[in-house]
Amino acid sequence: MSNPKNPDNVGHNKKSFLDKPIEHIDIASFDSRKIIESMGKMSFTSRDTANASNIFNEMLSDKDCTIFLTLAGSTSAAGCMKIYADMIKYKMIDVVVATGASIIDMDFFEALGFKHYQGSQHQDDKQLRENYIDRIYDTYIDEEQLQKCDKKICDIADQLNPKAYTSREFIKEIGKYLKKNSIKKGSLIETAYDNNVPIFCPAFTDSSAGFGLVMHQEKNPGKHITIDSIREFRELTEIKIKSNSSGLFMIGGGVPKNFVQDTVVCAELLGKDVEMHKYAVQITVADTRDGACSSSTLKEASSWGKVDTSKEQMVFAEATSVLPLIASDAYHRNTWKQRQRKNFTNIFG
Repeated sequence: MSNPKNPDNVGHNKKSFLDKPIEHIDIASFDSRKIIESMGKMSFTSRDTANASNIFNEMLSDKDCTIFLTLAGSTSAAGCMKIYADMIKYKMIDVVVATGASIIDMDFFEALGFKHYQGSQHQDDKQLRENYIDRIYDTYIDEEQLQKCDKKICDIADQLNPKAYTSREFIKEIGKYLKKNSIKKGSLIETAYDNNVPIFCPAFTDSSAGFGLVMHQEKNPGKHITIDSIREFRELTEIKIKSNSSGLFMIGGGVPKNFVQDTVVCAELLGKDVEMHKYAVQITVADTRDGACSSSTLKEASSWGKVDTSKEQMVFAEATSVLPLIASDAYHRNTWKQRQRKNFTNIFG
């Protein structure tokens, strides 16, 4: 007997599961300015969203501000992938700090020509496993394609000089590969490569990158590459040191959020006089009651000397519901047209 929540869960084959590709939203195709302005006259999450939008626009107006985008969670797979690439394309973002999954399992995966698919959170997961399909809530991924992604990471690593690379350096090499070989153009990695925007993944091996690099080291036991996470922390801190002011636009929390906030503390320990991050927006569904909120609230971060509290806003919302509005508002206000690219990739040679 079929599941009443999903009466079609019997008799599926793999192809029938993977028949509705995720379509990534285009912030240039609609103008959310009036919606954001109206939300500012409301209360609860609507007003928080409008305030977050205003703070983001202040970051864009501040010519001295370096803007860091941090990504955690699965919004890229869920339809926001083009937003992040476009934020780089339209000079809204100077540095990306992300989970390995956001960059490799989602963005690089689609750049290779693969797709994510609409599914159901009520589907029998045993049946999905029988069809070699992975599920992210109501989104499906072909595991066989994901393993091809793993192997492609191995192939890229096999072509590099055996030494220690930061995740930024390795992702730059992936960008170079995609420039010549991508099936789907306009990925976040390739767009960042084209515009000298560095991407850092402090937990890089927690992704297809990890699987691929393990295969690479297994093939090349005495002569292989490795990832230097300490040097990449130093690199990210160097960007903070070179920035007169800085702003954080954070999707989710976790390691990327904490990593970029810690640059202030690290710079101080190196004897550098740096300011706290002047602006900060975080969109998250994480809770504060366990003392975490996926790496502290922004006000709490101020007690650590990381974030100034004068221009900060927490938005407790699922990011796919509010991010397109904030990003479209910023796009149509055209402030980004006056910004100059920071070209931070170039400072590392």
